[in-house]
Amino acid sequence: MNFKELLGSEQFLTIAALEPPKGADVSGFLKNADRLKGRVQAVMVPEMSGAIMRMGSMGASCLLKDKGIETIFSMNCRDRNRLALQADMLSAAAFGLENLFVSEGDEIKSGDHIEAKAVHDLEVTELLEAAKKLQKGIDLSGNDLSGCPQFCIGSEINAGLKEGALEVEIKSMEKKISAGAQFFFTPVLYDLKTLTSFMDRVAPFKVPIFPQVTILKSVGMARFMCRHMDGVIIPDETLDRLGKSPDKIKEGILIAADMIKALKSVCRGVLLVAVGGEERLSEVLEHVEV
Repeated sequence: MNFKELLGSEQFLTIAALEPPKGADVSGFLKNADRLKGRVQAVMVPEMSGAIMRMGSMGASCLLKDKGIETIFSMNCRDRNRLALQADMLSAAAFGLENLFVSEGDEIKSGDHIEAKAVHDLEVTELLEAAKKLQKGIDLSGNDLSGCPQFCIGSEINAGLKEGALEVEIKSMEKKISAGAQFFFTPVLYDLKTLTSFMDRVAPFKVPIFPQVTILKSVGMARFMCRHMDGVIIPDETLDRLGKSPDKIKEGILIAADMIKALKSVCRGVLLVAVGGEERLSEVLEHVEV
């Protein structure tokens, strides 16, 4: 089954994120992909996450597709205007890429080219609407297309926000679903209580949600994410467990594996992320599979 078909099944789905290389050497990228083949249901390829200049998601996704790996390519509103966004969706469809994730994109100032200019010609809901129109055979100006792309499209939802901000986020989620979003990824979320409460709130939408589990490398890394990334929740007991371990890398792998096991009773799947050291993705999966 392809990814869209899997979304309609009852199977718990594991999606791994693989960053494209910062350069033209794809050997390491493909080696990490080989470790994941047959062990995850899809690989999500980010588009310059953290506003770090890298190989584009579309090109890297095509490399994975050629290896028979189900791939989710990414687009963001930060880097392209509506002309380029539509053109890239048509190009992706011509290359046989069927799964798309759209987001606003991380802030330029967080990256390695802070002099760059953000575009944001469209916001996420508008980009979803553009994709919907292309799939109906017209572009944003109402011009007919010769052949329609077909995508399974996902977007972002911040399940860790509080009170009023969460209410606004849920309304935004509803608009994204109306615009064509068929699944959602969250930011890092290690708090089952918060996630369960959120899942109960949005259950009527009947759209799969994949919480992000980032493999922690240190308490400092975890605290930084909690302080500087909206909606990231890592409970004190998780920080204590990591802090007391003599081997932080190994413990971070075990913590991620335990979280994935716990998620199986809460949601449809997980987005597994490693910030550097992506060989650890397969190590987490080994512990989940036990």
